[in-house]
Amino acid sequence: MSREILMLVDALAREKNVAPEVVFDALQAALAQATKKRFKEDVEVRVQINQETGDYSAFRRWHVLPDEAGLEHPDRQYLHFEALEIDPAIEVDGYIEEPIEAVDFFGRIGAQAAKQVILQKIRDAEREQILQDFLERNEALVTGTVKRAERGNLIIDCGRIEGLLARDQTILRENLRVGDRIRAYLLRVDTALRGPQLILSRTAPDFIAHLFALEVPEVEDGLIEIMAAARDPGMRAKIAVKSNDPRVDPQGTCIGVRGSRVTAVTNELSGERVDIVLWSPDAAQFVINALSPAEVSSILVDEGRHSMDVVVAEDQLAKAIGSGGQNVRLASELTGWEINILGESEADEKRALDAEAIRALFMARLDIDEEVADVLIQEGFTSLEEIAYVPLAEMLEMDAFDEETIEELRSRARDALLTEAIVSEEKVESEADDLMSVSGMDEETAAHLAQAGIHTVSDLADLATDELTELTGMAAERASQLIMAARAPQLS
Repeated sequence: MSREILMLVDALAREKNVAPEVVFDALQAALAQATKKRFKEDVEVRVQINQETGDYSAFRRWHVLPDEAGLEHPDRQYLHFEALEIDPAIEVDGYIEEPIEAVDFFGRIGAQAAKQVILQKIRDAEREQILQDFLERNEALVTGTVKRAERGNLIIDCGRIEGLLARDQTILRENLRVGDRIRAYLLRVDTALRGPQLILSRTAPDFIAHLFALEVPEVEDGLIEIMAAARDPGMRAKIAVKSNDPRVDPQGTCIGVRGSRVTAVTNELSGERVDIVLWSPDAAQFVINALSPAEVSSILVDEGRHSMDVVVAEDQLAKAIGSGGQNVRLASELTGWEINILGESEADEKRALDAEAIRALFMARLDIDEEVADVLIQEGFTSLEEIAYVPLAEMLEMDAFDEETIEELRSRARDALLTEAIVSEEKVESEADDLMSVSGMDEETAAHLAQAGIHTVSDLADLATDELTELTGMAAERASQLIMAARAPQLS
């Protein structure tokens, strides 16, 4: 009997290409399940097979819980004080075990009960082994055949493993049919799924980057890097490339002789047009490159808002914006900057309005006349902070003012900022006082909310829990409690 078990394990392990330990685990689970059926109660059974001799033993077991816990399953649980009477050394979360007679594995009952359990566990182990073999290849691109459609999603046969290509991950107007051979990008692996475990995409920006790596050997060799990609799947895409070798032209190399390389990628993407953009470490130059083929007249960078105002000639507006805003949208996604396209006339109007607002601010807060304010604007100053804290040496380079005037301007700017800070702090304190009427509110949280722009009880009541956690970083449970407390007067 024992020898027969060892022979069975060896045969199954060889046939299914799994480790013997997997088969032993399956046998132990099957025997435990069959033995459990002997009891009317809901018991827990463990079976241990000696992997050297093939002998096996069965045990009924009870899980040991803390004394304060309740027994949900008395037939397979003990409280700790009860377990101590059986085994003085037992600890919480341990097990009390009692030997019992196991079923005969090769008997009719044991064999029937074991068959399905063993086969299922071996199938699971095979599936896991196939998945591990695939992951070890570290492939980002997957090639496969459309096997079938399920509720609009496509199941892709990738060899010994299947992938799921969801409807929203297919290229617009792409007509894929059963039997079609396709490539896709591996988004992730979902081991929890019982069906296909490879989650695939043909719309991800990374897909186009890997297709170029496949078509352009210089990318694989590290001579060229693809720094970013943005796509309107099936319509248009932009990729940013840089060369790590000054002798290699990254754009020309990716385009290929007579456009052969970029055409191969375009064909794979159902005709998606691809713009190859030269990457630059200078953000403004990168944006200018990304907006190609439009020609940029000037550009204004706002680091604080992470945005750029890009000025183009009137006849370049349509190119810069693109059909339906496509060109500027893709350029924004590619560079990571918010891009505002302005015609030259619109830019002039905006500059005039901005200058007017800055002039009014300087005249009011610094107590200066329009002429002095205009000089400051012409020298590039746009805020009180710049006047107050730009290094003195830089300001002394201005020919219009002497050192005494500059010091006076700096002093007035600092006084104005200090006054502004005091007023702002008093406002926050006032708003915090109003928020303190909310049940469960504390002073620190009220001040934090006021600084985050939540000024009144009504403001707090109007927020959703996720909005409040995003604004303040507080825990979701705490945010929910405060919101419900703020809404309480409205509900009563």
